[in-house]
Amino acid sequence: MGVLAGLNLDLPILQAPMAGVSTPAMAAAVNAAGGLGAIALGASDPSSAARMIAETRERTDRPFNVNLFVHAPPKPDPVREAAWCEALRPAFAAFDAEPPATLRAIYPSFAQDDAMLALLVEVKPAVVSFHFGLPDQARIATLKQAGCLLLASVTSLAEAQAAERAGIDMLVAQGYEAGGHRGVFDPDATDDRLGTLALTRLLVMRTRLPVIAAGGVMDGAGVSAVIALGAVAAQLGTAFIACPESAADTAYRAALMGEAAAHTVMTRAISGRPARCLANRFTALGEGLTAAVPDYPIAYDAGKALHAAAMARGEGGYGAQWAGQGAPLARVMPAGELVRTIAGEVRG
Repeated sequence: MGVLAGLNLDLPILQAPMAGVSTPAMAAAVNAAGGLGAIALGASDPSSAARMIAETRERTDRPFNVNLFVHAPPKPDPVREAAWCEALRPAFAAFDAEPPATLRAIYPSFAQDDAMLALLVEVKPAVVSFHFGLPDQARIATLKQAGCLLLASVTSLAEAQAAERAGIDMLVAQGYEAGGHRGVFDPDATDDRLGTLALTRLLVMRTRLPVIAAGGVMDGAGVSAVIALGAVAAQLGTAFIACPESAADTAYRAALMGEAAAHTVMTRAISGRPARCLANRFTALGEGLTAAVPDYPIAYDAGKALHAAAMARGEGGYGAQWAGQGAPLARVMPAGELVRTIAGEVRG
């Protein structure tokens, strides 16, 4: 725990920053129980990000993690995007809706978001984490000068070594079991699909940075396993989706607690990037489509539109119901109680 002492943590448990699921209330509850809470800013503009940070600080005086997306800026392709919308047209028609006339990148990458960088320099969050890649050296230096501890999700030794060279402080080893978006730096490169245990041990042995294990960890036994492999902590995401502090909707919660939890699927169809999701109507649709998926997050514009059209007719099966392979082990309890329960399992 020495490496995490500066974060005022009592437990080696981090709550994953899940866009659309994690909330200031969740982060504060995790903090109060002795873990490290997190909020996701990757899909937020600077004004909403500022509000989320302020609300979280109102709820907790402990450090928390703010997460940003550092994906390669998408390449617009009107022909491919039109073909994708056309491929989705029958699904929209089932809800008496039309696909979007055009698609757009629904949020920028932190790699180009100077306004978000300026906000972080102003508010100086204790921990800043990156997903999908690394910012340039100037941004990293600026955040370090602001006193931020920097974390980066990595899925391979090569990505971890790049993070180490860039000056990142800690690695989040994201195994293939993990729910939500795969953190690969290049989604079109070969993915060795390393599991959490193999990746964690590899990074512990082959890098000098502290490693936080993420993917498939749902309880104290999982936390104990990754600690035994040399990780300094575990990051859990799916475990917190069913908590009352979660922003997950009713359909998402019902799917998580049902049969779909046993059949997660890695899909690009929803957002344009590989992401592990509960098996639902959108993942089934994606498996049958042959049209090329637009770049992330342009494709997500269509995905969110289809979800909205379906929800308007009472169908919740087209949502981004991200979840990892440990989903059947999900428990319904407040976030703080969950952290304390997991801690008791570790000690047991």
